Amino acid sequence: MSKYKIGLLYGVSAYVLWGTFPLYWPLLEPASPLEIVSHRAAWTSVFCILVLAYQKQLRQMFKLMATKRVFLRLTAASALISVNWLVYIWATNNGHVVEAALGYYINPLIIIAFGVLLLKERMRRLQWFAVGLGFIGVVVLTFDYGRLPWIALALAISWGSYGLIKKQLNLGAVEGLAIETLISFIPYAGYLFYLGSKGQGQWGHNLGLTLLLTGAGAVTAIPLLLFNGSATRLPYSTIGLLQYITPTLQFSIGVWVRHEAMPAARWIGFVIIWGALAALATDLVRSTKVQ
Repeated sequence: MSKYKIGLLYGVSAYVLWGTFPLYWPLLEPASPLEIVSHRAAWTSVFCILVLAYQKQLRQMFKLMATKRVFLRLTAASALISVNWLVYIWATNNGHVVEAALGYYINPLIIIAFGVLLLKERMRRLQWFAVGLGFIGVVVLTFDYGRLPWIALALAISWGSYGLIKKQLNLGAVEGLAIETLISFIPYAGYLFYLGSKGQGQWGHNLGLTLLLTGAGAVTAIPLLLFNGSATRLPYSTIGLLQYITPTLQFSIGVWVRHEAMPAARWIGFVIIWGALAALATDLVRSTKVQ
């Protein structure tokens, strides 16, 4: 099998797994979103450390942790990913899968906006058009929901900010995730210990649920490892197009599996957002050809 095909297999697998997360998190109820996030962070830390130990990279990880600049930025990244996970799991377990999918649809537009505002990057015409069209879509959805789509915006902004920090640090994905979750390990483990001492925690009371809560670490890390495998084998433009697999699967689960309401105005808002993403994808392909 060619390098490109292997990369494509890894990439599609990663984005499909991320897209099916709305089917996994409800299985962890009656655990609360905060308890689920605590287990997710704690077991992800354990899983990543085991992977790094197997790869003989633990010393490198601790060396990075000792660097003040890296530690402070990854502490901020840890806080951002915690917010992202908490909002996402709350949304998927409370009937807001479609709005969560919207967050990841508009995320590329948020990243472009960050590039202009924070990194002083220059936008091309199609990018301006995509961002403007995306803004119109969010306005339409705001009127439809009767409020700002705060779940989508919180997910897009937290994930975009997290990605910005990770881009500036340029660390290995597993190393970065290991340090982030290790930083948050003590407060999350402390919270889980507190729940257990009060008899309110879900871990250990039911074998199936205990395995699912423990498995949250592998469920989080495996798609990331697959993504790493694709990123080193595929052109940037291909990865940029593959990323839309995840919110499309999430949207499909929300509409056709969870049967969330989709009034006409909401469909119109999403169609406008999809139009913006189509423009963005076209610009991505064109710019790659020029390069």
